[in-house]
Amino acid sequence: MRFLTSWVGLALVVSSQQFAASPQNQAAGQESQTCVACHSATSPGIVKQWERSSHAQSGIGCYECHQAKKGDRDGFEHNGSFISVIVSPKDCSVCHSKEVAEFQASHHSEAAKILGSLDNVLAEVVEGDMTRNSPAAVSGCWQCHGSEVKVLGNGKLDPDTWPNTGMGRLNPDGSKGSCSACHLRHNFSRAQARMPENCGRCHMGPDHPQIEVYTESKHGIAFAAHRTRYEPLMEKKEWIPGKDFEQGPTCTTCHMSATEALPLTHDVGSRISWTLRPPVSEKIDAAALAAGKSVKPWQQRRADMTQVCNSCHSANWSENWYQQFDRSVELYNHKFGQPATRLYQMTRAAGLISNDIEFDDELEFSYFHLWHHEGRRARHGAAMMGPDYTQWHGNYEVAHRFYMEFVPQLREVLRKAARSGKPARIAAGRKVEIELNRVLNSEEHRWFLGKISPAERAARKKASEEFGKRYAR
Repeated sequence: MRFLTSWVGLALVVSSQQFAASPQNQAAGQESQTCVACHSATSPGIVKQWERSSHAQSGIGCYECHQAKKGDRDGFEHNGSFISVIVSPKDCSVCHSKEVAEFQASHHSEAAKILGSLDNVLAEVVEGDMTRNSPAAVSGCWQCHGSEVKVLGNGKLDPDTWPNTGMGRLNPDGSKGSCSACHLRHNFSRAQARMPENCGRCHMGPDHPQIEVYTESKHGIAFAAHRTRYEPLMEKKEWIPGKDFEQGPTCTTCHMSATEALPLTHDVGSRISWTLRPPVSEKIDAAALAAGKSVKPWQQRRADMTQVCNSCHSANWSENWYQQFDRSVELYNHKFGQPATRLYQMTRAAGLISNDIEFDDELEFSYFHLWHHEGRRARHGAAMMGPDYTQWHGNYEVAHRFYMEFVPQLREVLRKAARSGKPARIAAGRKVEIELNRVLNSEEHRWFLGKISPAERAARKKASEEFGKRYAR
């Protein structure tokens, strides 16, 4: 593959006697053999990776992937060849057109859209440096999400934007994405790409802890138990649940891999029915339909994921599990996501907190944490069968954030509005206060005001007494 990074421009001549004539090297084209002859000395690790790859076995070498055309913005002369450092999905599509087309249709390919989100405001402003490309974003957000790779001239890449293998990287040739985000160069091992840790490089942490949830789940425990048995087999082109292995699916098994009924796909969202990312979850196709676009319906996506589930579970088990998952998402939406979002938006629209600068009010931080961290953890925990992330890292934290921080902070904002002496501000605050009181007096929240009916109080007392008897020493 493109074995050119910090050593671009280095002119080092290695004689043919110094070049190990392995079967893989002999199979590659003459240009690639020249590359390997040099890089066996300058970057031998990369050459060893390539020699173990299926590319090498097929005679696909450095030049076949790194060759550039005259006029390419990132192309340059290098030891007699015209090449570019970046191998983009457009380059990979010469041989892997189906996979690239599926990837381009996926949410992964759009990952660089984070550059306009609240997440990037944090990295560029709150944590970062507004006078230049913020290191917090360059070394943090962009390395998973991707950014535009800028060319300074003569094929030289801007060090603020390269190296970068972010999933939604914007390449100089106009394509989106980075195949090497998952298929680590230069051996591109199928087994490596199928490992849960591969996805966990980005899908981890306080706001989207998929790898942690997976490790806690029975799926993750089963894979860990059988890992040494599975690993030698995972390089196979097929890795079908219920056929090639009997338990312990990884991330790719459910989201990408083939089953007896489904083909492999590089559109990782094609089997997802809910979006668990925003403040309030909605069905995965809702935004596209609202924009007048025609996309794969959520019902078909769920049917496909159910096919995966049924490779190892009964149809009744899968159906019942989806009912539990739906109810968990709907509970978060109805009890916390929707009312908190409505109250926050009303407060901001009324000018009771600043609406032109992000994160300069504590209420903004509390709301952000409620949905972006705790709310996501609760939903992802339910989606991937991680009970502790659903409860203690999720729903409990959501409730604590809402009752102990968001509501008191909002009340303080409303008190300041009431004391402002400005009629418009007083009226706006009163409108938000009416909505807050309506929310807190609703069936889900009235306990917080001490408004529990005699029947509810009796039921809780009975449950407590029975618990005490059951665990009495």
